[in-house]
Amino acid sequence: MTNGWLLDTKDRDALLRDHPPRYDHVVAHHVTLDVRASDPPPAVRAAVLGSTDDDQGVEALVVSIDGSVDRPDGSIFHITWSLGEGRSAKESNDVLKERGWKEWDHPVPVSLTPARLR
Repeated sequence: MTNGWLLDTKDRDALLRDHPPRYDHVVAHHVTLDVRASDPPPAVRAAVLGSTDDDQGVEALVVSIDGSVDRPDGSIFHITWSLGEGRSAKESNDVLKERGWKEWDHPVPVSLTPARLR
């Protein structure tokens, strides 16, 4: 189980419209906080600040949680946006670490719901 936040359906739909996924498998589902915690995380203020893409099948959106993009485990808060064939969501962490991310002109506030995720 993973702790994190589910992306609100209305916000997901708007982001998908305004930032069409590049790869065939659309994920666009949640932001991970911790893969080991046992309780759902607290409610937060969130905004999408930018994106990354490795041009080989991994695309992710960078999210600020209560004003920070820094996850407690040293990685970056993000939503895996889309994946190409043979790629997995966990690879978003590697792409962000290796390539960084590009900040958008304007943050996009989003609603996230605390959740335990499978």
